[in-house]
Amino acid sequence: MQLTAPRTDSTTATRPAARDADGMAVAAFILGLVGLLVLNVFLGPVAIALATVALWRGTARRGRAFLGLGLGIADLLVLVAAMHLDSTVSWSF
Repeated sequence: MQLTAPRTDSTTATRPAARDADGMAVAAFILGLVGLLVLNVFLGPVAIALATVALWRGTARRGRAFLGLGLGIADLLVLVAAMHLDSTVSWSF
């Protein structure tokens, strides 16, 4: 049972999956950026996964998806560098 008429505007009728992919690209960028400072062991892989799925779904924000992918990889590199310098898995302040 539907109480309202379905939407017929062109943005949601033709590309709902692409709109979700655009959101994934932005989320990957933000999580990758935040992951450089905190929780890089979790946020790095999540940013990589979101960016990969967004690119696979054909996002219109390819630049943000590639930035999210690069930042996710940078998160993991920062983690490896911190582990190498401290000889531990976590940050020590």
